[in-house]
Amino acid sequence: MTPNKLAALKSLSNERGVIAALAIDQRGSLKKMLAAAANKPANEEDIVEFKKVISSELTPYSTAILLDPEYGLPASKLRADGTGLLVAYEKTGYDATEPGRLPDLLEEWSVYRLKEAGADAIKFLLYYDIDEDQKINDYKHVYMERLGSECAAEDIPFFLELVSYDAKNDDAKSPEYAKVKPHKVNEMMKEFSKPQYKVDVLKVEVPVNMAYVEGFNGDNTPVYTKEEAKQYFVEQTEATELPFIFLSAGVSAKMFQDTLTFAHAAGSQFNGVLCGRATWANGIEVFAKDGEKAGKEWMNTVGKKNIEELNAVLAETAVSYFDKIK
Repeated sequence: MTPNKLAALKSLSNERGVIAALAIDQRGSLKKMLAAAANKPANEEDIVEFKKVISSELTPYSTAILLDPEYGLPASKLRADGTGLLVAYEKTGYDATEPGRLPDLLEEWSVYRLKEAGADAIKFLLYYDIDEDQKINDYKHVYMERLGSECAAEDIPFFLELVSYDAKNDDAKSPEYAKVKPHKVNEMMKEFSKPQYKVDVLKVEVPVNMAYVEGFNGDNTPVYTKEEAKQYFVEQTEATELPFIFLSAGVSAKMFQDTLTFAHAAGSQFNGVLCGRATWANGIEVFAKDGEKAGKEWMNTVGKKNIEELNAVLAETAVSYFDKIK
């Protein structure tokens, strides 16, 4: 890692070398959530304003914030002093009419332009099925090689967000998918830890669906025993030498915190989180129905509590990435 990349990475983390970042780069999904909460069509101004509320009220408790350049740049100006900025480079969503969930960049942006706009690091989301047709996966490999080289040329950290899926099963919440998820997650981490992709930090899912772990399963029939689930976390750590952080994947704040505690007990060497909906999702309805002032009040009470509780868990569970930097 170059001196400039390391300095940028430190700006995104705390003094221990742990990333406690806030994600609000949602676009299409956020528009739908705001519209549903207000019971009226959401407009672009609503999205911009909600991101500004998140940034102004919650970044004092985060090491960094992840935003998108389409709606999030005004919010980036409102973040707390000392809070780092990650910027998303991918188009939101994917073309469901075509096979492969193929990646796509924002056409009017480049890594150079995102850096000029204030980004300390670049984030790209890639949907990936390790078992999909090799032609599709080769396309994604080449795409990530190009993106890694672009980030290397601009000497800026490359955060690759990997989201697994099964091309033969669209129901990611099903027990059938839970059975194959450890293989999907851990094998794609191995692939994108290869040096040709020039990835600096992996942003990844936990390797199991906690809703099917014995003791966490509620009304679901468990798919994994606790010991099996713990072993998958061990295998995940062994899958990469890169720093890696967990995404919250839309679970509740409590479930995400419990998941981190479980991961730590299993021996996971994760280096922090980039947490979105688990922190602020329940504030959408307040903002959409009652306005900006009420939204800020929610963020300063419930949202703040969510982050502070998460930070307390991270202090006990996440490990420094300093030992992984080469």
